[in-house]
Amino acid sequence: MSHDGATSRPARRPARRPVLRSAAFLASGALAVTALAGCSSGDDETESSSAAAAQDIAPAARGDIADGGTLRWAVDALPVTLNSFQADADAGTSRVAGAVLPSMYRLDNQGRAVRDPDFLEKAEVIESEPKQVVLYKLNQQAVWSDGREIGAADFAAQWRALSGKDSAYWTAHNAGYDRIEKIERGKNNLEVRVTFAKPYADWRSLFSPLYPKDVMGTPDAFNEDARRKLKVTAGPFSVKKIDRDAKDITLVRNPRWWGRQAKLEQLVLRAVPRKDRADALVAGKVDLAAVDPEDASRISLADRDKGTSGPLAHGPGALTPAQSMRSWAVAHSDDEDAADAELDARAKARKAATKYKKEQSRLEDYVVRKSLEPAFTQLALNGSEGPLADERVRRAVARAIDRKKLAEVVLKPLGLPAHPVGSHLALAGQQAYADSSGALGGQDTTEARALLADAGWVSGGPLKKETATTKPKTAGNVSGSEGKKSKAGTEGEKGAASDSDDGTDIVGESDQKPGDRQPPLLDPARTAAYQHAALLRQADARKLREADKEKKHADQYAKEAAQGGAPGAYAPKGTAAPAGAPAGPLAKDGKPLTLRFVLPSGPGSDSLRAVADRISQMLEKIGIRTETSKVADASYFKDHIASGQYDMALYSWPVSAFPATDARPIYAKPVPAADGSLTVEQNYTRVGTDHIDQLFDQAIGELDEGEERSLVKQADARIWAAAGSIPLYQRPELVAARRGVANAGAFGFQEPDYEDIGFLKPGARPGAEPNASGKASSSADSSASPAGKSSGSPTEKRSEKPSE
Repeated sequence: MSHDGATSRPARRPARRPVLRSAAFLASGALAVTALAGCSSGDDETESSSAAAAQDIAPAARGDIADGGTLRWAVDALPVTLNSFQADADAGTSRVAGAVLPSMYRLDNQGRAVRDPDFLEKAEVIESEPKQVVLYKLNQQAVWSDGREIGAADFAAQWRALSGKDSAYWTAHNAGYDRIEKIERGKNNLEVRVTFAKPYADWRSLFSPLYPKDVMGTPDAFNEDARRKLKVTAGPFSVKKIDRDAKDITLVRNPRWWGRQAKLEQLVLRAVPRKDRADALVAGKVDLAAVDPEDASRISLADRDKGTSGPLAHGPGALTPAQSMRSWAVAHSDDEDAADAELDARAKARKAATKYKKEQSRLEDYVVRKSLEPAFTQLALNGSEGPLADERVRRAVARAIDRKKLAEVVLKPLGLPAHPVGSHLALAGQQAYADSSGALGGQDTTEARALLADAGWVSGGPLKKETATTKPKTAGNVSGSEGKKSKAGTEGEKGAASDSDDGTDIVGESDQKPGDRQPPLLDPARTAAYQHAALLRQADARKLREADKEKKHADQYAKEAAQGGAPGAYAPKGTAAPAGAPAGPLAKDGKPLTLRFVLPSGPGSDSLRAVADRISQMLEKIGIRTETSKVADASYFKDHIASGQYDMALYSWPVSAFPATDARPIYAKPVPAADGSLTVEQNYTRVGTDHIDQLFDQAIGELDEGEERSLVKQADARIWAAAGSIPLYQRPELVAARRGVANAGAFGFQEPDYEDIGFLKPGARPGAEPNASGKASSSADSSASPAGKSSGSPTEKRSEKPSE
């Protein structure tokens, strides 16, 4: 697309790519992947290979946006650091960096890396042999807030800090920077030559964001100073104040910004925990906030009920007709105590209903904007120990679940596309998306049972410890009550016992049915009849046991014959389970097949728990039992996922345009440490292979983009086959926005375009025609853009830690 000169409909700049994952929790919340592979320069437009949910940001032309105003945007918490390259950087860090710092490349609305013309006029590989050399030509207007030009010195300082060669820098990661051999000034300070010691396909991922040399120049500035403040910035906004008491970060227009002026005068990032979002919206404390489905539902109901004069049909105090009739009946009954209690309850309900209706009227000021996040929720299977250390069991779990139905549980009620995710490394809508799930196979209960049988898990297998209810009982008395026995009765019982093959009592309480016991004081004839019936049952029981033994011997013989007669061998891999095999609990070596399912317990996790319940039901059909453990959100990752204290878990990963770099730590094969522990990077399933690592390594060094895409796709197929991570569905993105807020909401792949976010002028309506990059633009405002500039803005960096 062209960015030269003023056009009637200038294209906005795509959003910046998220920062790379940090070492500890490299990606915050949820993703990993590839969209870059299709563009040679990052500027080409191609259609996505799969349909995806559209952005929902109320697009509007700049001419329809009021000049000024303050927008209050909710974040989960104030960032503890403003340095995106530190391990504890989070979503708040990314949002600040997106508004105030340069990025050479950003993500567009199809998740592709695209050059940011505000900072970068051109970048290309000018040499590939004997070494790769990339030449960056910077925008000559680009300056830091202190007036200094952005140049080679900043690139070099960031490389040295992140190269991993100086341990004094507490960096979270150095991917890509560790491949750089040197950085030099070109013909002038606006040209930067980067020479790589080893080829690096994802070179566009570097220097986004770019920090000034003031931050990267010394370990103290990097480790400490940049955590609390950013004195020097370069973006449409700059940091004015961080008020940790008020839990606000205030960003204001950057007076040295050379691009189009931001429409907002101030952008306030306000820390509001998810559980408090509804209250903050009711109180009017925020204008934009991501919300959970429950809060989104309240806002939608408020819009539906607008103008309603009577009581609401939902919320506190809402009764069905039957409940209302019953309440009236109790309140007017002759039971004075019950009537008084009911009248008190009705009074409290009316008070709660009045408060709720008032709150709902305030929520009428908001609308819900919805799309799909560039993130997917997965079922993680811990392969480091227990039954899931066996790949066959992991594959059985994967084959037992219906991913389509699980996607529908979460997305269908929201009116969003409910398609299962077919890749670990890209999402629908990205150019590189390809469904590789066939490497594992679809839902197939029969095959799942066969895999479990192949792994030695059998239905009804013996357990080492028998419970009181299952432990066989010895023979009881076939006598009357009060423990008295007739002589004939005693002799009859001895005869029954002597008829046992193994010397144990056969006729006893465990063999009898109600009504089998002899009534007291029976005559000898009737006693003999009871004894005769007992003997017949003993004979039948022996025949059944003998038939069962013969069947087991025949089955074992067939198994041994199929494997060459090896004693104890199981059926060959892929052998189907016997027709009509029961789906009872499975056991092996005296232990039942039970998996611990760990889930977060906090608010906002209802959808995860609903999905987990459905998964448990699906697994029960093949004989796998689950024990659900609900743990505090704060300890979910640290104490359970990261430490490997789980069998199954649900959490999410993000996707990026650079899967060879960003996704590799998530699927890398764990490496044993000297103390016997595993170094897992971000691979919390502990499942990996040498082949997967090799494919990622080859892709990282492959400069031919078509070949790189092929290698990444092969890696994805191998990840599916290993069955450690089972992608389920793309995460829903629900955002509450105050009516009149434009160019903000559910962004999808594309990050916020900060310059154009604002409030509509009176009488203006959103819905301007999007341009080629998927954003609105206006011919009326095109003259405001300097020649050669796009109408976009820096964007927030997504936090890249796994999220629940």
